[in-house]
Amino acid sequence: MRLSKLPFPVYGDTTFRGKCPSEAMEQMTFFNTLRRVHADTWGRIALHPRNEGQRKGGQIKAMIQHKAEGLTPGASDIIIPARVTFVCELKRQDHTQSQWQPGQVEYLEAAHAAGAFACVALGWKSAWVAFLDWQNVAK
Repeated sequence: MRLSKLPFPVYGDTTFRGKCPSEAMEQMTFFNTLRRVHADTWGRIALHPRNEGQRKGGQIKAMIQHKAEGLTPGASDIIIPARVTFVCELKRQDHTQSQWQPGQVEYLEAAHAAGAFACVALGWKSAWVAFLDWQNVAK
């Protein structure tokens, strides 16, 4: 994935290479921080749609039902509904150690086109910077 070609911002150092926490750990740290700092507001409504694991195991019938119930393949890791929705795909700080799942870029592009604050963040700290930028836009 060529991050420089995306039509929305990428937060973080795209040249960083090295040891860094897993995507899951980065996401947990972001949500834990958000829920601690903004317990009664953003932390209460922020969500992570569980999409990735739904495709495994060959459960075709279950996948058909999940899609009918609203599962959206490629939905971003961090979504905060608001007047301007925050939509952030979180990758590892060394983004070359992360993988893009089918539909993730298309989801971000659609969110961006619909007026959401769409972005990619490399690590939880970059996601936090994106969140702070979004707060200025969402006012």
